[in-house]
Amino acid sequence: MPTSKENKEQQISLLTDKIKTEPITSFLQSEILEISEGYSRVSLVMRPEFQNFHGIVFGGIIMSLADQAFGSASNSMAYPSVASNLNVYFIASAKVGDTLTAEGRVIKSGRKAGFTEVTVVNQDNKLVARATGVTIPTKQGE
Repeated sequence: MPTSKENKEQQISLLTDKIKTEPITSFLQSEILEISEGYSRVSLVMRPEFQNFHGIVFGGIIMSLADQAFGSASNSMAYPSVASNLNVYFIASAKVGDTLTAEGRVIKSGRKAGFTEVTVVNQDNKLVARATGVTIPTKQGE
């Protein structure tokens, strides 16, 4: 019989496979670098089609990357969980060619809610965005 740790590792492995093959990962062409208990790291190269009318990366793309790190970190603790809130604070702009990396860290995972923080940095480790989010654990199919 698997231990609790082995069971958690197996759950995280299954979660990682699900996230790597979900449509949004393919659409964005993001890369899932790591998912472990309460933590995730996701990267995305900024492409020309991500630009807004200012010639910088559209905030929704940065938010999508943050959301992917948020969701994978949160679900590594309480699966399945859904987002009830995600606040994103844009600190600096990103440009085409930048590689952004989002790290999600679960601050608290409770029976009724989970709280996660996300940082998004560029290839020079410059802070591009911070996010905080709340998840609600659900049952399969809800």
